[in-house]
Amino acid sequence: MCTRPGPQAAQPFDDRCLSWQYDAKTVSIWTTAGRLRGVRFLCSPDALKMLREHRKGESDLIERDGVFYLIAVCDIPEAEQYEPSGFIGVDLGITNIATTSTGYRAAGRGLNRHRKRQLDLRKKLQAKGTKSAKRLLKKRSRKEARHSANTNHIVSKTIVTTAERTGSGIALEDLTGIRSRVRLRKDQRTPLHSWSFHQLGQYIEYKAKRAGVPLIYVDPAYTSQQCSECGHIDRRNRQSQSTFACRSCGALMHADDNASHNIGRKGETVWTAGRESRVPATP
Repeated sequence: MCTRPGPQAAQPFDDRCLSWQYDAKTVSIWTTAGRLRGVRFLCSPDALKMLREHRKGESDLIERDGVFYLIAVCDIPEAEQYEPSGFIGVDLGITNIATTSTGYRAAGRGLNRHRKRQLDLRKKLQAKGTKSAKRLLKKRSRKEARHSANTNHIVSKTIVTTAERTGSGIALEDLTGIRSRVRLRKDQRTPLHSWSFHQLGQYIEYKAKRAGVPLIYVDPAYTSQQCSECGHIDRRNRQSQSTFACRSCGALMHADDNASHNIGRKGETVWTAGRESRVPATP
């Protein structure tokens, strides 16, 4: 069955009906009223450079809240992956969005406060149930998604840039299905389900591919319970959300720092095992 696209559906254009003038920052586009020339567009210097060097194929024109956007396809080749000198472990969380074994910590206080304000506002608007309230809900939802995505872009860029500068790889926990695996109190469920860790992982992955940074996913088992100093595993080592105190060697540190070091070490083990498995057998 064939259905007609809605008024807000993306309208595809190929190079025959849409052309880009990068220096002038304009496009020429066919419309039902004929060809429009010199239509200006706005983008960042980095986006313009990417358009100029890598744009390929069709572009989609979409409309959101009275603003038109052109989404262009860019075919960017992956950089050649280098041999890492070590691995940066990245511990993802809610209180701290990301903590790395190099000492970088992206605190989640601001993002969590923003989400709490948006949640309270959503409840009030949902209680009203008017058409204007529903329109505002839709607008707020997109605004919250953009805010979260921007935060994840900043965090992922910092992590990948550090790895590239130091010649290191990146080790992430494989958190597939975590929402269905963990058991939480009722007041903890909303923060977990609104936690965009999957998006952050995707951003780190594609930025790492573009930079040639090796990326490894590791088993998250016991990374928060194992001491990164002596290797002792005990659930009582994790005294609180932020405090790790080893009951064997007495090491005291921030719990996220400890987990990130364990993740980094697991990444090195997985990478070494994979490298050895690729070595041809001795004849």
